[in-house]
Amino acid sequence: MTKVNPYKDSNLGKKEQVTKMFDTISGEYDGLNRVISFGIDIKWRKKVVEIIKATHPETVLDIATGTGDLAINLAETSALKITGLDISSGMLDVGKTKIAAKNLDNKIEMIIGDSENMPFEDNAFDAITVAFGVRNFETLAKGLKDILRVLKPGGTFVILETSVPTKFPFKQGYKFHSKIILPTIGKLFSKDKTAYKYLSESASVFPYGEALNNILRNIGFINVKDLPQTFGVATIYTASKQ
Repeated sequence: MTKVNPYKDSNLGKKEQVTKMFDTISGEYDGLNRVISFGIDIKWRKKVVEIIKATHPETVLDIATGTGDLAINLAETSALKITGLDISSGMLDVGKTKIAAKNLDNKIEMIIGDSENMPFEDNAFDAITVAFGVRNFETLAKGLKDILRVLKPGGTFVILETSVPTKFPFKQGYKFHSKIILPTIGKLFSKDKTAYKYLSESASVFPYGEALNNILRNIGFINVKDLPQTFGVATIYTASKQ
């Protein structure tokens, strides 16, 4: 798998670069995200919530929670406790403000932490979600192994991630959007001119479909399935633990 970093001239590792990038764009992230995705990401997150809701979890972990959109949506489930984990304090600060505004402080806890070395005991969560976060892991296998570790046996793991359409004209439209529109919007409106170029490039080289299914199976997940969304622009992956 090709490794893409936010800042090509930086001596920092990918993890540190990703942290710096999201800290920088945290204040603008929600607004630009809605514009760039045309708001479709809201629909995708709702589908993730429906999958989790059907499992009736008590404890849910949302990894790479960012500004907390999915964690807030997960409050609709039966979960008594939702934990949002992210490496960026800037993104978490925005999320905490949103959670407080919705009076969900007693249900959602936002904590800073490394998704590849999480501060949780084994078999701690009934369900785990990651929305647009696994491609930012420095070492994908290490992050997925730690997710498997903290997921309870029989628990549900759901990934929502960008993918690449394979059929005409969606494949061509995706390439135009990711290579032209997304970086241009980033250059015009973002404090970090390279951030949205990185988000585009990292999505284009990240394994998707059966390739990611096989990685999940090799890590030890079972019942692995992929559910393409919006002509393959994104994919929802579901898996479980033996």
